[in-house]
Amino acid sequence: MVEKKFTVVDKTGIHARPATVLVQTASKFDSNINLAFNGKEVNLKSIMGVMSLGIPFGANITIIASGPDEEEAITALSDTLGAHGLGE
Repeated sequence: MVEKKFTVVDKTGIHARPATVLVQTASKFDSNINLAFNGKEVNLKSIMGVMSLGIPFGANITIIASGPDEEEAITALSDTLGAHGLGE
């Protein structure tokens, strides 16, 4: 299991468009990938799950991956967050 913490830097938080990008990235991997925020944890491959968290600007989030390609998944999601100006 690998996990990495991020701070949301997008002024609008993780809304529909960036959530879709994250879900699409996570869905490319075989590992179980979850997103944790404010004491809740959801499947990062589920757009409804991600949207249900209502992640605002400045939020501290954690991405947790467990499986055969967990390292690659965390790296790809970290790159996606950075490339789209969502988190650091």
